[in-house]
Amino acid sequence: MLLIPHEQLSSDTLDALIEAFVLREGTEYGEQDISLGVKVAQVKSQLVANQLVILYSELHESVDIITKQQWRQLVKQGEIESDQF
Repeated sequence: MLLIPHEQLSSDTLDALIEAFVLREGTEYGEQDISLGVKVAQVKSQLVANQLVILYSELHESVDIITKQQWRQLVKQGEIESDQF
């Protein structure tokens, strides 16, 4: 698995990746609906703040967005070779 710095992605690619991630996360069932644009902006700000990271799996040829804590757990379990944080 590889860590992909969000800064290395084009704006269009990053937006498409975040949008796919947000749509995959399911439907909002709370009292207030949050628009797709707001959700994308929230995820983007969390990436900029290094609270979330983009992870590419060569084995599965897939990309995911995970929390920094999840990243560290994968490193601890030996599923990822190095901790870049």
